[in-house]
Amino acid sequence: MHVLTRAGHAALAALVLCCAPAALAQTPAPTAPPPISAFFANAAFGGAKLSPDARHLAARSSAKGQRDFLVVVDLQNNSGKIVASYNDADVGDFEWVNNERLIFNTRDRSAGLGDTSKAPGLYAVDRDGAQFMQLAERTGGGMVTGGPKGRRLLPWHTFMLGQPGAQDSDHVYVSSPVLDTKREVRYVNLLRLNTRTGSTQAVPRPGNAKGWLLDHQGEPRLANTSEDGRITLHYREPGDGSWRVLASYASFGDGQNALQPVGFGPDGTLYVLARGGTKFTSLYAYDVATGKLGAEPLLSAAGYDIDGSLVANRDKILGMRLRTDAVSNEWFDPGMKTLQAAVDKTMPATVNVLSMPAQSDSPWALVTSYSDRIPPVYSLYNRQTGQVNKVADTRPDIVPAQMGRQEFVRYKARDGLEIPALLTLPAGAKRGGLPLVVLVHGGPYVRGNSWGWDAQSQFLASRGYAVLEPEFRGSTGFGDHHFQAGLKQWGLKMQDDLADGARWAIAKGIVDPQRICIAGPSYGGYATLMGLVNDPDLYKCGINWVGVTDLGLLFDNGWIFSSDATDELKAYSLPQMLGDPVKDAERFKATSPIRQAARITQPLLLAYGGVDERVPINHGTQLRDAVMRTNRQVEWVHYPEEGHGWALEKNRIDFYTRVEKFLDRHIGSGAAR
Repeated sequence: MHVLTRAGHAALAALVLCCAPAALAQTPAPTAPPPISAFFANAAFGGAKLSPDARHLAARSSAKGQRDFLVVVDLQNNSGKIVASYNDADVGDFEWVNNERLIFNTRDRSAGLGDTSKAPGLYAVDRDGAQFMQLAERTGGGMVTGGPKGRRLLPWHTFMLGQPGAQDSDHVYVSSPVLDTKREVRYVNLLRLNTRTGSTQAVPRPGNAKGWLLDHQGEPRLANTSEDGRITLHYREPGDGSWRVLASYASFGDGQNALQPVGFGPDGTLYVLARGGTKFTSLYAYDVATGKLGAEPLLSAAGYDIDGSLVANRDKILGMRLRTDAVSNEWFDPGMKTLQAAVDKTMPATVNVLSMPAQSDSPWALVTSYSDRIPPVYSLYNRQTGQVNKVADTRPDIVPAQMGRQEFVRYKARDGLEIPALLTLPAGAKRGGLPLVVLVHGGPYVRGNSWGWDAQSQFLASRGYAVLEPEFRGSTGFGDHHFQAGLKQWGLKMQDDLADGARWAIAKGIVDPQRICIAGPSYGGYATLMGLVNDPDLYKCGINWVGVTDLGLLFDNGWIFSSDATDELKAYSLPQMLGDPVKDAERFKATSPIRQAARITQPLLLAYGGVDERVPINHGTQLRDAVMRTNRQVEWVHYPEEGHGWALEKNRIDFYTRVEKFLDRHIGSGAAR
């Protein structure tokens, strides 16, 4: 820890003194678009959390040229104190242990994955900065002794659990994974840790537990194991602590019997996300005594899978934070419905997502507000006075008036399947003749973006491009039928969904058919390449970063390259989702960009990370070499220290500077017509 510089004190003053009534008024838009750094520079504000009694607010913040520090604001007198900061590290995740104490780890935002030499460590400190204690080693490579007065620190592979727990003592639960010789997780130990003494007590595991869930009182109640293609949920009896099997289902497949636990109620009721015999996931109560779902869902949404987390205080379950077309709250508690209405009336221009402290009679609620044009803004709402005090903007250099409008649309694929999508149009642009970027999400069997401000789409819109983000078949969040329709469809119907979206935008008169580019990371990079192969008349250029280039390489990356795909994933998931490399060899060849490289004739921007374990760099180098045998319009970017995406600010800004120039040359104002 060290004394903060003048810049750091200025950042603290801004955080503490900005607490005036929140105003999201629109200011006149400057004539020049925002700089790339406004979208992709490291954010100076990294989130906030109320103490259990809501008398204090903890936040991660920084200033230009400064490391991220941890600050605690006393909400009674609006005074703040920096309680943790470092010269050689940034404060990372943090959580309240109780009203007086916090736990946190560190990270290094100045280092890419390949240059990272230290584990995140684990630390605790009082809200006034006193009683600072290192709990776990920051240096990787095994267990290291040391610490104050010879106290033995926990090993470097000790991590925050990501669940707040009871928040009523000096104890928290932390996880400690154990790896096998292939660096795959064998099991995860759960430790009860005293944040003042550093002492721990291990919780008995039910076999090779991979994940843990605390109950409403903050005690371990559920664990899951994953072996031989099956997930088993184990329940810990409150009385004697013994474990019993609660449910078991296939890890991969249609998911009809899958249960996703999301939390426990005060009465011991388990809440899960499940299908319940339907095509869509809903929230159910699950009886741990009988092993049965409730007869009816507690929460469902037409056309969407419920996806989210419970919102609770110490007394009861209040509601759920969920995502449909956007992220919002759905309240079970009548008082919370009244509070939400009051907040929304005060801030009508945004979606306002509430986070509640553990203590039910606390006066403050933390509000995260956003829209399609407004990046998240953190505020405090006083339930007694109705006053809104703004805490911080996450992207203060963004001018909402310069941002594009976004809408959630649905269009029909050629076989009749309805495809959801997000469409972002440039601010003030006429709805016609626009250049288009089809932006494809990674995964691919995940949910893409939801409605709201997004750095990538708004950056492109600020440069004059319409942006279409399809939720192609195989994407999750839109029911089982939509997901199942994407199995073994890489380069086939999944690809058609993207082209059909572009042609829908053409038919609607939104875009210029001669100025369309396809782009995306990971699977989106694969789809970019296959888009250029399958639809050369539609796409004028492509941008692929960290993209898969050969289906076979997902199973076997080559003798000098390793992947983070586990043996279980390769044995059970990939064959169901992609196919069998031997039995489906001809299809793999027809839908692998490397094998079809001679058909890629359009301009292409390729970017890869040198230490990417998800899509190792040989995916990129082999594709680059194959395409350049017949196509010299290839721009290659290699970030040696990066993994599966750009962690470093300088690399994000460099990459999107290249994207801006590339698009301008080929479909933008600089394109020859």
